[in-house]
Parts: sequence; C-alpha cells; structure tokens
Amino acid sequence: MSETDSLTTGPEHVALIMDGNGRWATKRGRPRLFGHQAGARRVREIVESCPRLGVRYLTIFAFSTENWKRTQSEVSGLMAIFKRYILKEASKLLTNGVRVRFIGDRIRLDETLVRLMDELEVLTAGNDTVHLTIALNYGGRDEVTRATRRLAVEVAAGRLLPEDVGAETLAGFLDTCMLPDPDLVIRTSGEARISNFLLWQSAYAEYEFVDTLWPDFTAEKFEKILQSFQGRDRRFGAVSA
Repeated sequence: MSETDSLTTGPEHVALIMDGNGRWATKRGRPRLFGHQAGARRVREIVESCPRLGVRYLTIFAFSTENWKRTQSEVSGLMAIFKRYILKEASKLLTNGVRVRFIGDRIRLDETLVRLMDELEVLTAGNDTVHLTIALNYGGRDEVTRATRRLAVEVAAGRLLPEDVGAETLAGFLDTCMLPDPDLVIRTSGEARISNFLLWQSAYAEYEFVDTLWPDFTAEKFEKILQSFQGRDRRFGAVSA
C-alpha cells in the first residue's frame, strides 16, 4: 500500500492483540480457559470478515513469550485450545482461501502442536485470499534477537559484509520477512500498551485501543475501526501538503 493510497483506503494489514479473555470469563463466574475458548471462536468471525472488509493480511497475537509465566494449568489449557483450533478449523481455512503462517520460537512448543502447525502451513500454502499469521510463543524482542543472531552468523561466515547491513537487511531475517508491515494495530480490553508485539514492524503503524474484551469484539466493531482508519493522515515522518 502506498502512502497516497493509505489516505483513501482501508488497511491492507491489520494486527490484533486479542486481550481480555480471562477477564471476560471471570466477569461471568467462569474459569479463565472458558474465556480463551470463547476468544478462539471469535477469531473465526474476524478472519471470515476480512475479504469483505478488504483486509488481506491479518496477524493475531495468540501466545507471547511472557505468557509462560501464567499457571501451568492455564498454559496447558491454552496449548490444548491451539491444537483443537487447528484440527477444527483447517478444512474451513482451506476452503475459504486463507493461508496460515505461524511466527515465534517453536522450541518450547510440544512436538504434536508443532506438527499440526507445520501441516496447516503446508495445507494452506496455495491460498491467497487472506494471509492469517498466528504469533505463537512470540515476542518482539525475542524475534529481533533471533534475527540479529542469524544475521551475525552470515557476517561471520563472510556471506554478508558489515557495511552492507541496513534496516532492510535485518528485516529480511525477521519471522515476518514475507509480510508487509502492519498498517493498523488493534488492542482490545482497554489496555493501552503494545506488550512486545511486532516492535520492528509497527514503527509506522496506526494504533487503536478499544475497551471491548476480545470475546465481545464482533465483526461489526472491527468494521467501524477500519472505517475510522480511512480518515487518518499517515505522513510517515513527512509533513502534510
């Protein structure tokens, strides 16, 4: 998307920090995992709305590198939800033309989950209607650290000269090297922070912080935010004419 087009069209790439599942469940007197299950169902609605709303790339923050600090029961429950989501949604994602990618460090994830992730990526590799990227065991600082380490290996091996290293070079080593940078980052639940999500990629993204808890974030609310985005003046460091 060019800078001029961005003033008259909606965002091509939207990133979502899906926050508030636990609080949503607690307000209803239910365990936190009940909220995470409701949140997973909401993902389907938002993904299915993307073609109609002109969103070609959707990146969702499913589990952060910091989320391991939660109770073992909640972490185990979340991992089980991820597995069920892949098994349940795979055929529909394929039929709807959704290409799925996972970003993040897979080392701490169990073998079964990693296998399911790999299989879903292969299954949907030919799709191009919506590019759904799921950030799982992902942290922005961790991503940049891993990218820098890989870049350093190339320099040490003599395949890359230090003076040739620039911003675009490093970006090519990031998990998201195949994706455009997000135009808009939305966080639900009323929290106004980015929580280590897409730190490099969101340098010039617009942000929207909404009070709605993620399980209550409907396609209609999503559409209203996208409509509002069209009125933003994205100058990318320049000055409006």
